[in-house]
Amino acid sequence: MCLGIPGRVVEIYQTNEMKMAKVDFGGVIKEACLDFLPDIQVGDYTIVHVGFGISQIDEEEAQRTLEMLREMDMLADELPELNEGLQA
Repeated sequence: MCLGIPGRVVEIYQTNEMKMAKVDFGGVIKEACLDFLPDIQVGDYTIVHVGFGISQIDEEEAQRTLEMLREMDMLADELPELNEGLQA
């Protein structure tokens, strides 16, 4: 399954004329394209699906969504890096 996961934008930059970002998913940093979100800024939250920021959300909604995904045990499937530190 491939879910849209909320994350916080920590850096924005241009690559090949595309608006790109580093997005923090609770300690896991991944790259995402933000071309669909022209107004998003560093510190904002976005839903990332298959490497693309598809919507901007507020921090409260991001935290609620992350908690729901944890409760459903679906977050580890999408971001296995989150569990790697716990298993060491």
